[in-house]
Amino acid sequence: MPRRTPRTILDRQRTPRRFTKFLKGASICALVAGLLSPLSQTAAAQPASATAAAAANDYCGGRCSDILPAGQNGNATLAEILLNQAFGSQPAHADDQLAPYGNLASGYSGLTDAKINDFFRDASFGVPADQVESTLKPAGRTDVTIVRDKKTGVPHITGTTRYGTEFGAGYAAAQDRLWLMDVFRHVGRGKLTPFAGGAPSNQGLEQEFWRHAPYTEADLQAQIDNAVATNGARGQQALADVRAYLAGINAYIDASDSGRYFPGEYVLTGHKDSVTNAGTIGHFKETDLVALASVIGALFGSGGGGEVNNAISLLAAQSKYGVEEGTKVWESFRERNDPEAVLTVHNGESFPYATKPADPQGEALPAAGSVAEEPLVYDRTGSAATTAATGTSAAATASALSSAKRGMSNALVVSGKSTASGNPIAVFGPQTGYFAPQLLMLQEIQGPGLSARGASFAGLSMYVELGRGQDYAWSATTSGQDIIDTYAVELCQDDTHYLYRGTCTAMEKIEQTNAWKPTTADGTAAGSYRMQVWRTKYGPVTHRATVDGKRVAYTTLRSSYMHEADSIIGFQMLNDPDYVKSPQTFQSAVQHINYTFNWFYADSQHTAYYNSGDNPVRANGVDAEFPVWARSAYEWKNWTPTTNTADYTPASAHPNSIDQDYYISWNNKQAKDYTTASWGNGSVHRGNLLEDRVKKLVTAGGVTRASLTKAMADAALADLRAEDVLPKLLKVVNSSPVTDTAAAAAVTKLSDWVTAGAKRKETSAGSKAYANAEAIRILDAWWPLLVKAEFEPGLGSDLYTAMANNLPVDEAPSAGHGPTGSHAGSSFQYGWWSYVHKDIRAVLGETVEGGLAKPYCGGGSLSACRTILINSLKEAAAKTAAQVYPGDDLCSAGDQWCADSVNQRTLGGIKHNKISWQNRPTYQQVVEFASHR
Repeated sequence: MPRRTPRTILDRQRTPRRFTKFLKGASICALVAGLLSPLSQTAAAQPASATAAAAANDYCGGRCSDILPAGQNGNATLAEILLNQAFGSQPAHADDQLAPYGNLASGYSGLTDAKINDFFRDASFGVPADQVESTLKPAGRTDVTIVRDKKTGVPHITGTTRYGTEFGAGYAAAQDRLWLMDVFRHVGRGKLTPFAGGAPSNQGLEQEFWRHAPYTEADLQAQIDNAVATNGARGQQALADVRAYLAGINAYIDASDSGRYFPGEYVLTGHKDSVTNAGTIGHFKETDLVALASVIGALFGSGGGGEVNNAISLLAAQSKYGVEEGTKVWESFRERNDPEAVLTVHNGESFPYATKPADPQGEALPAAGSVAEEPLVYDRTGSAATTAATGTSAAATASALSSAKRGMSNALVVSGKSTASGNPIAVFGPQTGYFAPQLLMLQEIQGPGLSARGASFAGLSMYVELGRGQDYAWSATTSGQDIIDTYAVELCQDDTHYLYRGTCTAMEKIEQTNAWKPTTADGTAAGSYRMQVWRTKYGPVTHRATVDGKRVAYTTLRSSYMHEADSIIGFQMLNDPDYVKSPQTFQSAVQHINYTFNWFYADSQHTAYYNSGDNPVRANGVDAEFPVWARSAYEWKNWTPTTNTADYTPASAHPNSIDQDYYISWNNKQAKDYTTASWGNGSVHRGNLLEDRVKKLVTAGGVTRASLTKAMADAALADLRAEDVLPKLLKVVNSSPVTDTAAAAAVTKLSDWVTAGAKRKETSAGSKAYANAEAIRILDAWWPLLVKAEFEPGLGSDLYTAMANNLPVDEAPSAGHGPTGSHAGSSFQYGWWSYVHKDIRAVLGETVEGGLAKPYCGGGSLSACRTILINSLKEAAAKTAAQVYPGDDLCSAGDQWCADSVNQRTLGGIKHNKISWQNRPTYQQVVEFASHR
């Protein structure tokens, strides 16, 4: 398997070679001059008018800041795209947040409170009069104004009516992200390739998400109807807000179409003609927003799955060791409730969920070798039948069916008891990957019942989803608790009928055919395929197998399936200043969000935490780790299949807390006895990088915005393996003198790196070369080799492979992983660092809580383990930089810095420069409220 996937499934709309040649051959100046003749929307805006320098409803006192690279402006006309491709020029506000964001990696060591806005941007409400760049009354409305500031171009939307306010939010969203919104409404419907082109990455993207949520148009509408009907006055208000928001989007579409300043990607993909203006840009409708929400929920808020892989690995362990011993081995690797795991709620409070039952009931484990993945794609023609296309499909399937979902995001929140000011401080935000344009967009929205500033996913910005209110701020990280279960439905009659509560029932076939042809933006040859999903009452079919001699289909059922729109109520509440007034009301608001997130809150006096999601109440004895029989006795309690509703665990059973001394989260375990679906919550987790630093700050006291930001930034450059595991490995290696010259040289380099802080950091700002570069190269090469040498002899190749399918061995910055691919910043979420850490400590004779069931490195012998480590280290040290960093379409082979670098992956026509690697939130807030209403 290649180390890095060159073009991952979210990496499209990159300028193809033939477009580049066209640019080189064209008379750019003449071409652009002709294209610039229509007025741009920005140029047509009304002159700025004076506004109040400070908002009366802002209680942050100038101590709220945020940042979202690359920039606010995610729309570009055809002329602007051509200029960017030819000369590298950037549209206004397209990349003006990229440099300050990137500069924190080299500038954080000298950070003070006074310098925070050198690396972030002021997030106060309102725009000072001398900072107003433009003022717009969208569509000539008198009840809403969109003011944009000079520094970032962020829209500050102020309405005198609720309808006008939401109309303005929709208009501003389309101004900044219309093309991206259009892309993702097609992704959510599994129809990206006919819209944007048939590149293998586009094929993989639509396949991954359509498998996750194969909705018909009627399904999408039903979800809207349900959300409105079950939420009273708030549901009705949400619908009214959505309709006003859509009216704003569509007003901008009409204005930009007639004014000819719509995004140039519509021309490059063949939807509009640059000369005649022929062609259409489709209006948005209510169901588009549900399709968008399903994509975002699948990416960041749907914990669970992977039960079939779990079963396969359990069977492999039992085959290797016998049922009893094999189960112990499997459980030790699973680390359901590891006593050494870092916790967000660290006061010892227990929140049992998805724990191992004493007497499991209803398990439907497959016969060995009988499992087959259910095909999704049929009838391939043309470019859909290439090796690249089929390979991308395989990767999309693996990602969709795995429990190792890349949640990302982090949070550092400190109580006022430990801060210099006595006010709580928070540094938090979501890691959503890096794209051009960005998936998130910034806005301030002020109107009746609405008062907030922050980030929202493009196309869902009728409310701020992560940000600040008048006297409070909030953010989220992906939590990953298990809201997805796998059922084994017994087949009857044929492969498309199954037993449902004793009756042979036909499966429902959902299918669609996609076809594409070459465009200027995507030269992929013409092709087509048909996607097909069989749906049951228990969800879509994912696998076929044999269980106890019976033919079955495995299905996957998640609690948020058919409920993608429900969370709108929680976000509406978060934006309502009359609702959120305290940590308790904040927790009440996020309880209405059915996706799996950790939510954090800070005001001038209090901090709070709550874990959201519709956690189903499972039948007694059901083990959430494995498939169970699709029978009434093993269904969720009071489950109604027609609406996919059930009983859910009460709010008090979700990990929650108010005013703990501090909170950290980096997708780690939430609380004692609260089992997450993904593997890897053991003694070493990237959450430890935050825990160690924040705990040290809190112990010393006097925490400031600068010191907490520095803790985050320091962790963002740390190599988790080097900081927490490498010292133990070196202790084994150095247990006797290292006499081999090559090994000794490698040990010296690694030791020096650990002493220097184990960071992946440039020698100086902009050098594009790491300090301790050789040590970094050695560890990057060594880690996969040492893990295999340490564990495969004891586990055997079959079990080792099965376990690696549950938890990837490594996730270094240069590796391609998850939907966001390589150059995505986020690293070290999943890996075998805890296994290595526990096993090596056991070899050293150290105390290990929750250790592995068996010794692996050298069978537990220190000398044998040392030999294994030295031999694998020598092999790693001999690998050249070109072998460790093989290169891709952005980097030449051997370029270590470039291999790690963060790239804003192009989802449109504008490209941005790479920045040095950081492992931190994409959108990030630094907040410290001075007072409270």
